[in-house]
Amino acid sequence: MRFLILLCLAAPAALPAVASTDEAWESFRAEVRDGCLAAAAPLGTAVVEVNPWGSESHGAALVTLQTEAGEVERRVCIFDKQSKAVELTEPFGG
Repeated sequence: MRFLILLCLAAPAALPAVASTDEAWESFRAEVRDGCLAAAAPLGTAVVEVNPWGSESHGAALVTLQTEAGEVERRVCIFDKQSKAVELTEPFGG
């Protein structure tokens, strides 16, 4: 019985830590925003709305872009959390 109690108490220590501080999340969001703005800059003026947490491996943002031709485009920005690479999708149709 004592072994079972010790096992239950020790199990959480074996799990990876997944909680992050508010400052870490804010830093992540700023990194995604800045990367998406940089990727969109050659295409026009962008407004970036960052998903607060992204997925396990990627950050994501919606990008609304005013092109130099005056058109408004909506794109998705994908940010790789490990490599820090940023990609923009093609514009949504319509």
